[in-house]
Amino acid sequence: MARVRYGARTEAEIAATRTASARLPDIWSTGVVAVWETDPDAVAAVLPPPLKPTGSPLVRVNISKVDLPGYPLGAGSFAVAAAHGEVEGWYPLVMPMTHERALTGGREVFGEPKKLGEVTVERDGLVVRASLARHGIAFVEVRGAVNGELPLPEPSPKTDFYFKFLPAVDGSGFDGDPVLVRCVRHEKVRRLERVTGDVVLRESGYDPVADLPVLRLREITVGEKTSDQRGRVVERVDAQALLPYVHQRYDDPLQVHDGPPEGSR
Repeated sequence: MARVRYGARTEAEIAATRTASARLPDIWSTGVVAVWETDPDAVAAVLPPPLKPTGSPLVRVNISKVDLPGYPLGAGSFAVAAAHGEVEGWYPLVMPMTHERALTGGREVFGEPKKLGEVTVERDGLVVRASLARHGIAFVEVRGAVNGELPLPEPSPKTDFYFKFLPAVDGSGFDGDPVLVRCVRHEKVRRLERVTGDVVLRESGYDPVADLPVLRLREITVGEKTSDQRGRVVERVDAQALLPYVHQRYDDPLQVHDGPPEGSR
């Protein structure tokens, strides 16, 4: 009988997949990063417990074009500064990706708030423009002009926090306890330039980042970098405390329990 591809894989095949994943080469991306100070009350309002605000009410947007061989990817992240105990990092609110392949592992393994979207990174001489768009709305746009190179930072760890959960089958909450995931990325930079420009936040009912306005722009940079990511569960989370924030993950939380159309089963 010909092999049935939906059938179980052998132990050797599973081991080979893990080995291949562990040996991935450095994948470099070209990206624009903007950091600004925003309303501290707005930052506090979007952080589910046990995350808390840091001493600085910062927002960071990262808009990148990733050089995957034969499979170019646009990837974005809109995050606020957050702390878990003594550990400070970033809590992403939305992470637009241009391909489904980039969604699967991030959402299912780490709990990243990834959604399909449009990601643009353009450079014409010294002029730079980058944007994140969904549902026809470019809800974040960073634009400006390069005005000089910056010294390359030493390789350094960056921390992100995610909540991993499964909505309950009966719509009553969650299937199992949600968990807080701490991911550490070790980042290397091979080129970095300063950009003089601005950040535009546009109103969107699907991605309401305009609620975190640019009060004081800290920096805009464009650069080339690579990183790896390792995550671990650091705490089981009170389900009732997290439930009011679940809408952050979905355009419409009611759609989570939509079944297939009649006759499609």
